[in-house]
Amino acid sequence: MNVLNLLFTKDGLIYQIAKNKSIQEEKSYFVTEETPENLIEEKLDEILLKQRFDEIHVISALNHFTLMPEGFSEHEAGFELIAFNAPADREKEELMLSVNKKFGVQFYYTFPKNFYRKIKELAVPVHFNFSGEKFLNSINNKNNKEIHINLYHNQCEFFAIDNKKVILYNNLDVNSEVDFLYFVMFTLSKIGFGINETNFYAYGETTENETFISELQKFVKNMRIVFDNVPNKNFILN
Repeated sequence: MNVLNLLFTKDGLIYQIAKNKSIQEEKSYFVTEETPENLIEEKLDEILLKQRFDEIHVISALNHFTLMPEGFSEHEAGFELIAFNAPADREKEELMLSVNKKFGVQFYYTFPKNFYRKIKELAVPVHFNFSGEKFLNSINNKNNKEIHINLYHNQCEFFAIDNKKVILYNNLDVNSEVDFLYFVMFTLSKIGFGINETNFYAYGETTENETFISELQKFVKNMRIVFDNVPNKNFILN
């Protein structure tokens, strides 16, 4: 079975092609000042035409989301709820829903309609998910106060969890590792998590964000890197 995994971040697209769980190909594209504005769309077209896929898995880490308790059913309010966090364009964005039964929460998020249509037009089974839901589902939480941090290229998402309950989730688009640190530490002060009583866990691009990790370790007592995203391994929390 040929499976295509796609991860959309704020300024990038990462893809992985797997055949019977063996990684055949993996590559990342990121928009910079030197690249065309439509780089991601162009690369998506190329990837979708590479071969015939039996299944596609799409993860969105785009910062257009809201977090609600599981069972919230006023789906028509999804766009309005997301608009409190980020601009939402009904004409250009598809409203999506991901439910996490493990922690009893659900995410409304939007995904660009032009990308959505291109992927769906292939007429193969497609599974869409939000990065926060997939990340949350991978967390093994104890009864402690915990901060779980998933690092991307110029992006960071994190959960604050206490006694197996999600206290806060955020997805930050920043260009500085120092900004990551500021936002995480600011969050701690606002939700009453003491540095010495909180356990920190880091995932994802920990090597790429080495400065953030080293600076965080200066402030916190309990810190563990769960895994680093190395090529062909741990892609999108696999």
